[in-house]
Amino acid sequence: MSQAPLFESNITSLQMLGRGKVRDIYAVDADHLLIVTSDRLSAFDVIMPDPIPGKGEVLTAVANFWFGKLAHIIPNQLTGIDPEAVVKGEAECAQVRGRSLVVKRLKPLPIEAVARGYLIGSGWKDYQTNGAVCGIQLPAGLRQAEQLPQPLFTPATKAEQGEHDENIDFASVEKMIGAPLAAQVRDTTLRLYREAAGHARVRGIIIADTKFEFGLDAAGKLYLIDEVLTPDSSRFWPADQYKVGISPPSFDKQFVRDYLETLDWDKKAPGPKLPPDILAKTAAKYREALTRLTGQA
Repeated sequence: MSQAPLFESNITSLQMLGRGKVRDIYAVDADHLLIVTSDRLSAFDVIMPDPIPGKGEVLTAVANFWFGKLAHIIPNQLTGIDPEAVVKGEAECAQVRGRSLVVKRLKPLPIEAVARGYLIGSGWKDYQTNGAVCGIQLPAGLRQAEQLPQPLFTPATKAEQGEHDENIDFASVEKMIGAPLAAQVRDTTLRLYREAAGHARVRGIIIADTKFEFGLDAAGKLYLIDEVLTPDSSRFWPADQYKVGISPPSFDKQFVRDYLETLDWDKKAPGPKLPPDILAKTAAKYREALTRLTGQA
């Protein structure tokens, strides 16, 4: 992971379809997309001006590991096509190397499929307000970061860039995509979470919650798409630092969030410049998550 940081890709040989918070998407042909994972980082739904060195490569390696490990549960978007084979020239190859995927072109479902094993984040806020998360009533007296009696499927809407996803109940998902597909997404989400959480726990990482995305092919078959169980889409806690009653440290952009909270910044774009030590510490956390989960350096 020695390449220069990539804030934005510029693949002129392919048609760009969109640029998200982290990923740039290009059309390869009618059946395939190229997804380039940049080193951009968003915090409080604002893209920071400084990239995190190696972040895109770490996210790609982590996602590829999980796609392979969980393929027996549900088919995924991977094609096995080398990203360097669909771009032109060394400059474009350098941009996609180690950080890109050529994937099947599928129709994404309009929801975020969230699995929660612990009471934290927006789930904790919901619980404090009404004793429930996404309409699911929970026992009284649970504390922050406490493990839930069983993992929950807590879906959310997909927000536009700069907006916040909103938690919804299961009945809303049934209305959006139909009851049979909603049940399949829920059951698949929870099975993926349970298997991944078991793998991570043995390696000293608690997966507190995570977000999956799914898509359909022309025949209506369900696939796992986007990123899977990365530090960007999940809340990873070091098991040896976990305590109930506090928000544990995590393997992600914690250093950036903590730094930003010390600033006089209104959490609106543009984001402030980030000091080199914050960038370095954040990059190290992403790398540590990769090594713990996969054994890869």
